[in-house]
Amino acid sequence: MTNTAKMKNNQRREFLKATGLAGLGFMGAGSVFGQDTEKLPEAIRKYNGGPQVFNMSGYAAPKLETVRVGIVGLGMRGPGAVNRLSKIEGVEIKALCDLMPERVEKAKEMLKDTSHKPDGYSGNSYSWKEMFERPDLDLIYIATPWEWHTPMAVYAMEAGKHAACEVPIARTLDETWQLVETSERTKKHCMQLENCCYDFFELMTLKMAREGYFGEVLHVEGAYIHDLLSLNFNKEGYQGMWRLKENYRNGNLYPTHGLGPICQILNINRGDQMDYLTSVSSDDFSMAKTAQELAEQDNFFGQFAQKKFRGNMNTTVVKTKQGKTIMIQHDVSSPRPYSRLHVVSGTEGYAQKYPTPKVARGHGWLKDEEFKDLETKYTPEIVQKVGELAKEVGGHGGMDFIMDWRLIDCLRNGLPLDQDVYDAALWSSISPLSEWSVANRSNSIDVPDFTRGSWKNNKPVPITLRG
Repeated sequence: MTNTAKMKNNQRREFLKATGLAGLGFMGAGSVFGQDTEKLPEAIRKYNGGPQVFNMSGYAAPKLETVRVGIVGLGMRGPGAVNRLSKIEGVEIKALCDLMPERVEKAKEMLKDTSHKPDGYSGNSYSWKEMFERPDLDLIYIATPWEWHTPMAVYAMEAGKHAACEVPIARTLDETWQLVETSERTKKHCMQLENCCYDFFELMTLKMAREGYFGEVLHVEGAYIHDLLSLNFNKEGYQGMWRLKENYRNGNLYPTHGLGPICQILNINRGDQMDYLTSVSSDDFSMAKTAQELAEQDNFFGQFAQKKFRGNMNTTVVKTKQGKTIMIQHDVSSPRPYSRLHVVSGTEGYAQKYPTPKVARGHGWLKDEEFKDLETKYTPEIVQKVGELAKEVGGHGGMDFIMDWRLIDCLRNGLPLDQDVYDAALWSSISPLSEWSVANRSNSIDVPDFTRGSWKNNKPVPITLRG
């Protein structure tokens, strides 16, 4: 073994020791990193020094004339993916998998009048492995509960497939590094399916930023503010109440919807990098109270009545290497209107999406006709090409379809992905890092550099179509 390899192995062991190898299953608040939480910041710094095996940023995999897809997880998100992918040229849906056989049959029924004739896999918790090992699949599309995301994405890449996975793709820092190392070693794409990067206003502001409309972008904000209190306590909502149980963790558990688009605007991983963050959570004023009230009416909820849930609002602030700031919020238990914020603040202009998309120059908002002129000028090529079809097919107003279409377009034409494994790892790492900061009186913590320094030379992926 070379000295470099030995150094990396030692760094790896130190890192895993500090993170406690927090793997599958649900963990209570404060136990995400095991017992040795004090050493986590030091372990991050050490592991950042390891060598990069292969730079996946800007990597273009060999072209695929037809992308043969297997989809796993047919609960809330999976059926929509089946529908959308069935309408994209150059896709063959060859396999469908879910723990529950009736879901597989229902999804197959959706495709009965199409050219897609997928095989079904179901019956136990590991039926997916048989599907993943098929030699005639190019892409595994993962829409399962969060705890399965990293194990499935890693298994898919090890089996020679590209992996595309719902958010968040990882729950622990160990998982983020598993994804990075596996993607680099196998040279298989690992894309986090962050659909909000493909919403219309987000794409428009990305083009505006790239073309200098805002001047130097100095501050951005994103959020996931969505009242899920009733859904999380609904027995028929998430299978096994898995998403409610995730809320035993106290931090920003779902950062990527708000974070992804603004990271692209700041060229994070491609010219700038996160440096450190600090995070604070309010107390919980809603979830424990709801659990106790429901337990008085239904013994089923007694299992949650004495649990300690995350606070209503988490606010996390990040400083970047280039001196920019990022603010991300997470609240799924307060009675507030839905918002992802999407704020872009530059030296010459400003934009925000909620409650209605607006752009400002100087002290005042642009008038309606001026805003319409901006939309005409800064509508990206991808929206011009598939925007109307996306609205027709649907999926959160069309952004899901644009995301899927773009993924397939890149794979078919041998193009680098807009979101690579470093984005997937970094955006998802905000959850465990924010948990550590909250648990340590909002002390700051270094953010791992998953590119191992390559961010200094990596180039932003052009948003113009090249296929």
